[in-house]
Amino acid sequence: MIYVIDDDVIMAECITRVIAQRFPAEECEIFTNGIQAIQEINGEVKLIFLDILLDGPDGFAFLNELMSYNDTAKIPVVIVTSLKIKQDLSGYGVVKVLDKSTMKPEEIVSIAEKYLCKKPLHSDSIAGEAEK
Repeated sequence: MIYVIDDDVIMAECITRVIAQRFPAEECEIFTNGIQAIQEINGEVKLIFLDILLDGPDGFAFLNELMSYNDTAKIPVVIVTSLKIKQDLSGYGVVKVLDKSTMKPEEIVSIAEKYLCKKPLHSDSIAGEAEK
Protein backbone atom coordinates (compact mmCIF):
# COMPACT_ATOMS: atom_id res chain seq x y z
CA MET A 1 0.00 0.00 0.00
CA ILE A 2 1.30 3.43 -1.00
CA TYR A 3 -0.22 6.70 0.15
CA VAL A 4 -0.09 9.78 -2.06
CA ILE A 5 -1.05 12.88 -0.09
CA ASP A 6 -1.49 15.95 -2.26
CA ASP A 7 -4.30 18.47 -2.67
CA ASP A 8 -3.37 18.68 -6.36
CA VAL A 9 -5.38 15.67 -7.52
CA ILE A 10 -3.82 15.72 -11.00
CA MET A 11 -0.31 15.45 -9.53
CA ALA A 12 -1.43 12.68 -7.18
CA GLU A 13 -3.00 10.76 -10.07
CA CYS A 14 0.19 11.11 -12.12
CA ILE A 15 2.23 9.59 -9.28
CA THR A 16 -0.22 6.74 -8.81
CA ARG A 17 -0.29 6.00 -12.56
CA VAL A 18 3.50 5.72 -12.68
CA ILE A 19 3.48 3.36 -9.71
CA ALA A 20 0.56 1.29 -11.03
CA GLN A 21 2.24 0.87 -14.39
CA ARG A 22 5.48 -0.45 -12.91
CA PHE A 23 4.10 -2.12 -9.77
CA PRO A 24 0.62 -3.36 -10.71
CA ALA A 25 0.28 -5.44 -7.53
CA GLU A 26 0.73 -2.37 -5.30
CA GLU A 27 -2.36 -0.51 -4.19
CA CYS A 28 -2.18 3.29 -4.11
CA GLU A 29 -4.50 5.51 -2.15
CA ILE A 30 -4.84 9.25 -2.75
CA PHE A 31 -5.62 11.68 0.06
CA THR A 32 -6.11 15.41 -0.42
CA ASN A 33 -5.12 16.25 3.16
CA GLY A 34 -3.05 14.81 5.96
CA ILE A 35 -5.96 14.43 8.38
CA GLN A 36 -7.67 11.86 6.15
CA ALA A 37 -4.42 9.96 5.69
CA ILE A 38 -3.60 9.81 9.41
CA GLN A 39 -7.10 8.54 10.16
CA GLU A 40 -6.76 5.75 7.59
CA ILE A 41 -3.11 4.79 8.00
CA ASN A 42 -2.31 1.22 8.94
CA GLY A 43 0.57 -1.23 9.07
CA GLU A 44 0.20 -2.08 5.38
CA VAL A 45 1.54 1.30 4.22
CA LYS A 46 5.01 0.80 2.73
CA LEU A 47 5.69 4.26 1.30
CA ILE A 48 4.21 7.77 1.39
CA PHE A 49 4.49 10.52 -1.22
CA LEU A 50 3.66 13.79 0.57
CA ASP A 51 3.13 17.36 -0.58
CA ILE A 52 4.01 20.03 1.97
CA LEU A 53 1.49 22.70 0.98
CA LEU A 54 -1.86 21.11 1.78
CA ASP A 55 -5.33 22.38 2.62
CA GLY A 56 -5.63 22.35 6.41
CA PRO A 57 -2.59 21.18 8.36
CA ASP A 58 0.49 21.18 6.15
CA GLY A 59 2.84 18.33 5.35
CA PHE A 60 5.10 19.20 8.31
CA ALA A 61 2.17 18.70 10.68
CA PHE A 62 1.52 15.34 9.02
CA LEU A 63 5.18 14.35 9.50
CA ASN A 64 5.00 15.27 13.20
CA GLU A 65 1.86 13.18 13.63
CA LEU A 66 3.39 10.28 11.72
CA MET A 67 6.47 10.32 13.95
CA SER A 68 4.39 10.25 17.13
CA TYR A 69 3.43 6.57 16.65
CA ASN A 70 5.98 3.74 16.70
CA ASP A 71 4.29 1.79 13.91
CA THR A 72 4.02 4.74 11.51
CA ALA A 73 7.34 6.40 12.35
CA LYS A 74 9.14 3.75 10.28
CA ILE A 75 7.27 4.42 7.03
CA PRO A 76 9.55 6.07 4.43
CA VAL A 77 8.26 9.43 3.17
CA VAL A 78 9.03 11.14 -0.13
CA ILE A 79 8.33 14.87 -0.14
CA VAL A 80 6.89 16.09 -3.46
CA THR A 81 6.75 19.87 -3.41
CA SER A 82 7.38 23.10 -5.26
CA LEU A 83 9.07 24.53 -2.15
CA LYS A 84 12.84 24.74 -1.95
CA ILE A 85 13.53 22.63 1.14
CA LYS A 86 17.08 22.83 2.42
CA GLN A 87 16.78 21.38 5.91
CA ASP A 88 17.52 17.73 6.66
CA LEU A 89 14.21 15.95 7.23
CA SER A 90 15.59 12.43 7.58
CA GLY A 91 14.68 12.50 11.28
CA TYR A 92 11.05 12.62 10.13
CA GLY A 93 11.37 9.55 7.93
CA VAL A 94 11.92 11.61 4.78
CA VAL A 95 14.04 9.61 2.35
CA LYS A 96 13.89 11.98 -0.63
CA VAL A 97 12.63 15.42 -1.65
CA LEU A 98 11.36 15.75 -5.21
CA ASP A 99 10.75 19.10 -6.89
CA LYS A 100 7.33 19.04 -8.59
CA SER A 101 8.58 21.23 -11.42
CA THR A 102 11.49 18.99 -12.40
CA MET A 103 10.76 15.45 -11.18
CA LYS A 104 10.61 12.62 -13.68
CA PRO A 105 8.66 9.34 -13.64
CA GLU A 106 11.96 7.44 -13.43
CA GLU A 107 12.64 9.04 -10.04
CA ILE A 108 9.30 7.83 -8.69
CA VAL A 109 9.99 4.31 -10.00
CA SER A 110 13.51 4.28 -8.56
CA ILE A 111 12.28 5.30 -5.11
CA ALA A 112 9.37 2.86 -5.21
CA GLU A 113 11.67 0.05 -6.29
CA LYS A 114 13.98 0.73 -3.37
CA TYR A 115 11.27 0.76 -0.70
CA LEU A 116 8.81 -1.79 -2.06
CA CYS A 117 11.52 -4.48 -2.39
CA LYS A 118 10.01 -5.72 -5.62
CA LYS A 119 11.35 -5.66 -9.12
CA PRO A 120 9.38 -3.29 -11.35
CA LEU A 121 7.40 -4.64 -14.25
CA HIS A 122 8.90 -2.91 -17.27
CA SER A 123 6.73 -1.79 -20.15
CA ASP A 124 8.59 -4.01 -22.63
CA SER A 125 7.72 -7.08 -20.53
CA ILE A 126 4.06 -6.01 -20.55
CA ALA A 127 4.11 -5.94 -24.36
CA GLY A 128 5.81 -9.35 -24.42
CA GLU A 129 3.11 -10.80 -22.16
CA ALA A 130 0.36 -9.42 -24.38
CA GLU A 131 1.83 -11.13 -27.44
CA LYS A 132 1.78 -14.59 -25.80
